[in-house]
Amino acid sequence: MKTKFRSLCSTALALTLGLTLLSGPASVQAAGNADYNLTGFSQGNAGGGIISESNTATYKKVYNATDLALALKKNSGVKVVEIMNDLNLGWNEIPSAAQTSPFAKHNDALTHPVLKQTGVSKLTIDGFNGLTIFSANGSKIKHAAISVKRSSNVIIRNLEFDELWEWDESTKGDYDKNDWDYITLEENSNVWIDHCTFNKAYDGLVDSKKGTSGVTISWSLFKGDDGSSNSWVTQQINELEANKASYPMYNYLRSSAVGLSKADIIAISGPQKKGHLVGSTSLESANANLSMTLHHNLYKDIQDRMPRLRGGNAHAYNIVMDSTGARAAKAKITTAMATAIASKGYKFDIIGNGAISTESGAVLVEKSVIKDVLYPVRNNQTDPADPTYTGKIRVTDTMYSLDGSSFRGSSDTSGSPLAPIPAVVKSFSWNGFSSLPYSYTTDDPSTLNARLTASNGAGSGKLTWSKDNWLKTSY
Repeated sequence: MKTKFRSLCSTALALTLGLTLLSGPASVQAAGNADYNLTGFSQGNAGGGIISESNTATYKKVYNATDLALALKKNSGVKVVEIMNDLNLGWNEIPSAAQTSPFAKHNDALTHPVLKQTGVSKLTIDGFNGLTIFSANGSKIKHAAISVKRSSNVIIRNLEFDELWEWDESTKGDYDKNDWDYITLEENSNVWIDHCTFNKAYDGLVDSKKGTSGVTISWSLFKGDDGSSNSWVTQQINELEANKASYPMYNYLRSSAVGLSKADIIAISGPQKKGHLVGSTSLESANANLSMTLHHNLYKDIQDRMPRLRGGNAHAYNIVMDSTGARAAKAKITTAMATAIASKGYKFDIIGNGAISTESGAVLVEKSVIKDVLYPVRNNQTDPADPTYTGKIRVTDTMYSLDGSSFRGSSDTSGSPLAPIPAVVKSFSWNGFSSLPYSYTTDDPSTLNARLTASNGAGSGKLTWSKDNWLKTSY
């Protein structure tokens, strides 16, 4: 495998990548850049194909929820869906014409002042074989959970997903009621999610289950809330602060029994709890089919599951897990506070898990960066004494830092902080093949922070190029 070493100098970077820098923010011409080729387990996925927008039977431009409902209705025959602008898809804000399959009403919001007004929708994409959904301008989809089922060769590119989290009083901070994930994949083969941005969500960001195979998630940004004056979390906490008596958990956290300030609660609530659950049911036979590749993704203040695998195979390379903000927020909870919170059965904390493999799943993490994740590599989350629940996980040439200390190496390096815990280590091997069934090129991990946070880095709205390039899978 060949490793590319890139200069951190922006001028040299532009020359290396063959990019033309244009005026305006996030405006990088990226056509012809092989770094954006589809690789990983979804290699060979052509999506809806390269179709002219003049073919109005199979190429649909979507401006509103009604357009989207028609385009994604089962057996619509549509191959390409271009999202032309931001879409607010809450159940109460879409017109009655759209309140039909593939849309359905989702669980009611209970605490967030915006979601209580807009409602939440579930959008089900079912039975498609060959479909590309993209935006040329990084459009945003809000207030909706998308479920892709029984489909194959699906591509989702250059979209941002937002406003799908609320404070959880009903399960005392366990976040076990609403089941709002931005994207859930079930019984699919070949799904590519590329150059997308996922903001804080109630549950998971992108989950894959029921034997879904051939998933690649690339060049995407997963991030918590920044706690700014009008952020989604701040809006929620402002509501709770103004009505403390209506929210017993929040009121208790603010009371002298715990002593957290409003600003503390905003900071602690900001990081996203869960990333990718791959395999939702323990020891399910279909888990053997699970396969996912993660590359060139930036996980900013994600607390867990990057990924969390049950059976099957997952490969993560050139990803950055940066939990510096989450680690700092956790320090606001003293031992006495944690004891007081637990005494009432409330869950209000920040966890620090990275990549996790369980139930004989195989996870390889290579040439990546992990910052301030307390438990970067885990191999069992059920019973460390029972090898049935232990996964195979290996880390190679990865940079790890925690509380000022740093390490670069592999999980099997002597004294490595990347050695799997808490169970006895299982020897690494892939499930079903001896070597990965695709080729790929890696960057040196020392370049990744600059690379993924650059104007042409991970996330939606980063690339300005001819929109037919979003229909291609190689450049």
